[in-house]
Amino acid sequence: MKMRAFMKKNFQHFNAATTVDAAQGWVDHLKNKGKMMVTLAGAMSTGELGISLAEMIRKNKVHAISCTGANLEEDVFNLVAHSHYKRLPQYRYLTKQDELSLMKKGLNRVTDTCIPEERAFRHIERHIYRLWKKADDANKSFFPYEYMYQLLDLPEIKKSFEIDPKNSWLIAAKEKNLPIVTPGWEDSTLGNIFVAHIIRKELSHYTTIKLGLQQMAYLIDWYKKTAPTHPMGFFQIGGGIAGDFPICVVPLIRQDLKEKVPYWSYFCQISDSITSFGSYSGAVPNEKITWGKLTPQSHSYIIESDTTIVAPLIFNYVLDN
Repeated sequence: MKMRAFMKKNFQHFNAATTVDAAQGWVDHLKNKGKMMVTLAGAMSTGELGISLAEMIRKNKVHAISCTGANLEEDVFNLVAHSHYKRLPQYRYLTKQDELSLMKKGLNRVTDTCIPEERAFRHIERHIYRLWKKADDANKSFFPYEYMYQLLDLPEIKKSFEIDPKNSWLIAAKEKNLPIVTPGWEDSTLGNIFVAHIIRKELSHYTTIKLGLQQMAYLIDWYKKTAPTHPMGFFQIGGGIAGDFPICVVPLIRQDLKEKVPYWSYFCQISDSITSFGSYSGAVPNEKITWGKLTPQSHSYIIESDTTIVAPLIFNYVLDN
C-alpha cells in the first residue's frame, strides 16, 4: 500500500486527520504553482530528518529553508562524523554523574544522541576557519549557508562523508541552490567558535558573516520576486526564531515598506507545544491573521505531535511514495 492510501485509510481523526489534510494541502498548493518554505527548529538535523527532507528538495517540493544555526551545522556534523555518534536509548534515566561522564568524553547530548566534540565540531572548525579567514582577509562577507555550501565543495570534506550524501538535506539544498536564512546564527556551536576566533584576534571582522538584519533584506528580495507569480506556502517545524523570523517578511513588506505582496497562502505547524498563554510556539494560526501574516482564506493547519514522526509521513505523502 502506498503512503497516501495508507494514511487516508488509517489517519481519519484528531492529529492524524490533520496530518493528512496538511499533506494533501501541500500537494494541492504545488499543483497551483505554489512555492514552499520549510522552517527547521529544534535538532531536526541530528534527528536525521534529512533522510526524507533531502528527497523533498530534490523533487522540487521545497523552495526555501529557514533554520536555526544548529540545524544548519548539525547536518554537516552528521555527514562527516556519523559513525562516532553515540545513541543512548535509556537517556531518560541518566544521572548527573552520567551526564558529567559524557561531557568528559567529549560527547554532547541531544536527547538520545551524543555528538562527538572532536570528530564533529573541531573537525569542521579546522576547515571552515580557513573559509572565514580567506573572506576576512579579503574584506568579503557571506551568509552562513554560503559558507556551508563552500565547505561542502572542499575535497577534504567530500572525502570524509560517513553517510550516503543523498540523506543530507544541505547537500540537496546546495545542488538546487536553495536560499537559506539562518536567524540567530550566533546561537550555534560554529557561532560560538567564530566569536572565539575574533576575540583571539585570529579574525578581524564580525561582518565577515552576514547576520539577521541582512538576512531579512535578502528574504524580502526573494519574496518580492517569487510571490507575485507563485502562491507562497509556509511549513513550520517547531516554533521559535526559525519560524517567527521568516513569516514576518509579509507584514514587513506590506506595513513597513508599504508595498503590496500576496500573503502566505498555506501554513502548517508541527509542534509538541500545546496552545498556551503568550507562547509563540503554542500560538494558533488564527493569531497570525492579526499580525498581517495570514488571511482568513489561508489554508492553515496545526499538528500537535512529534515532528520526527509526523514530518517524514507528510514528506512521503507529498512525494507519493
